[in-house]
Order: sequence, then C-alpha cells, then structure tokens
Amino acid sequence: MMATAESCTGGLIAGACTERPGSSQWLDCGFVTYSNRAKSAMLDVPAALIAAHGAVSEPVARAMAQGAIAQSQAQVSVAVTGVAGPDGGSASKPVGTVWFGWQVAGQLHSEVQRFEGDRHAIRQATVQHALRRLLALVQAAPAQ
Repeated sequence: MMATAESCTGGLIAGACTERPGSSQWLDCGFVTYSNRAKSAMLDVPAALIAAHGAVSEPVARAMAQGAIAQSQAQVSVAVTGVAGPDGGSASKPVGTVWFGWQVAGQLHSEVQRFEGDRHAIRQATVQHALRRLLALVQAAPAQ
C-alpha cells in the first residue's frame, strides 16, 4: 500500500494515482499538508524542524515521508515540498526547487530537483518525477 504527503502539488500525486483503474488495491491515502501547521498536525513533522530548516528542505521532506507511513496503513510513501511559484522563492530556494522524500522497504530516500517553467509546469514535473522515482525504488527493493 502507498501513501502520499504533498505540499506544493496539493494532491496531484494522489490524483494521478487514482486515474489508474484498480488503484484502490494499492493506494491507501493522500495527505495534503500545504501549511506548516498541517505538516505538524497530520504528519507529526516537528514544528522545530520546520523552523530550523524551512518547509522546503530535505529534513522536512524526509519527515513527511515517514509521517505518511506512520499515519496510514501504507508500506510505501512519497512526499513533496517545494516552491511552485510564481513567487515565494529565494536565493537559496528559487522558484522550481522541490524536495522529495520516499520511504520504501523501510529505507528513507530523498533528493532535490529544480524545475523550470510556470507554476503548472513545475507541479506537473514534480508529479512525474515523484512517481517515476518511486517506481524505480519499489522495483529495486528486495522482495519481502
């Protein structure tokens, strides 16, 4: 079973999954945690972690992926937090910066990507990357 924890995509990853017939067999739930408060309340991301690193950061993406597992019946999760634009970016986190977290077979993975384009393009690229990488991680995981 899979769970999603989404900020900048606002549920688009879960939505893409439910486009697939039979997704009720493998998708448990999706958390849309756009605000920092929601990240803490729904996924148990410590407020101190967000304060120390910012919502768009590796530690927060990893905590979101872990929280999605802990708050669901899933064994696999994907989490995204980023700056989709058109504003909200900074020198260190420009528009298009997205942190990803995945938990597969008990292992936590994370990475950052910087996507080009407008808000729609950045969000669509985030969905595609999140699911492609998740599929690769699941396929590479040892059989359980």
